Amino acid sequence: MPQLVPPHGSSSLQPLLLPEPDRAETLARAQHLRRIPLDSRAVSDVLMLAMGAYTPLAGFMGHDDWRSSCVDMRLASGVFWPIPITLPVAADLSELIAVGDDVTLVDGQSGEILALMSVSEKYAIDKSLEAKHVYRTQDTRHPGVAKLWRQGDLNLAGRVIAVSEGQYPARYPRLYLRPAQSRALFLEKGWSRIAAFQTRNPMHRSHEYLAKIAIAVLDGVFIHQVLGELKPGDIPAEVRTRAVQVMVENYFRADTVVEAGYPIEMRYAGPREALLHALIRQNFGCSHLIVGRDHAGVGDYYGPFDAQRIFDDLWDGALATVPLKLDITFYCRRCADMATARTCPHDPKDHITVSGTRLREMLSSGTDVPPEISRPEVAAILREYYARMRPTPGACGS
Repeated sequence: MPQLVPPHGSSSLQPLLLPEPDRAETLARAQHLRRIPLDSRAVSDVLMLAMGAYTPLAGFMGHDDWRSSCVDMRLASGVFWPIPITLPVAADLSELIAVGDDVTLVDGQSGEILALMSVSEKYAIDKSLEAKHVYRTQDTRHPGVAKLWRQGDLNLAGRVIAVSEGQYPARYPRLYLRPAQSRALFLEKGWSRIAAFQTRNPMHRSHEYLAKIAIAVLDGVFIHQVLGELKPGDIPAEVRTRAVQVMVENYFRADTVVEAGYPIEMRYAGPREALLHALIRQNFGCSHLIVGRDHAGVGDYYGPFDAQRIFDDLWDGALATVPLKLDITFYCRRCADMATARTCPHDPKDHITVSGTRLREMLSSGTDVPPEISRPEVAAILREYYARMRPTPGACGS
């Protein structure tokens, strides 16, 4: 029988979602507790805890785990954890909550009850310390740092009991796989060596090439899409998931790919986030994470291979899932194929850069996208989306 990598820091997955028959009583109790409205990131974190993707966490971190995660990339217990998972609240709200209270966590937009939390700690953090260690910058133009500085002044910590998975299972029924489900599916397929491909963008030719390298050397690839909130300018999940599906249907062999999505919200923390992505994929059962150029980066805050190098700094036993480190890819006119600097002998003038940024620029301007950059079926879906986004000629300006 194939053997999958074990869950992170635990002998078994630890999903915090109550079984459905047990939820009614907890929901009734939640109606009478003080409500904590969650922003989009906190909603995402509750849902990740609910499905077991954050195994072995039992809830939101206290001060010692927060600081140790920031500075040493481990929990106070010593278990590897590269980015703190915390619940910030405004000072005026925290004054109404005492340690020992049970509170109800609700989606700040929809008002839906998501979970109950038993408050074990209230504490302030040094935002500069978190920015310096997690994001490697204190520049508030970085979207992750900007969100850090906007968040409340105090954190609440405590065990979480989830009662809902929000909109995601109904909104993405084809893609929403929990870690227990992906593990069962891999075992059913007879896979044990699986590469996760993390994406928040539609897959262009470079992404396709990276995924196919993984398929060539492993049992299969797990195309795992971000379904949570993205930064302005990123392509919405509804559009991207269609584009990925059409690529898989037309350009991958059957039974080599599992498509899925998960409710994480990007922090754009570059190298640290690459480590978190590997940890999460370990819980989903993946032995490898594809780490290409500027994984989880934004702007010029990180070097193109910083997210690969950070794995070399880990101690033995930190992670079971390992990086599949791949070079920058491009289309070579003389090779008439995708290539890397390690495989292509030709002059750079023969190379066509393939990147999400370039693809978005071409789509935004209405420029034709060549097949060397995007498969025509994918480009058609993206052109339709960008055409809807462009102002109608002759429309009145503000």
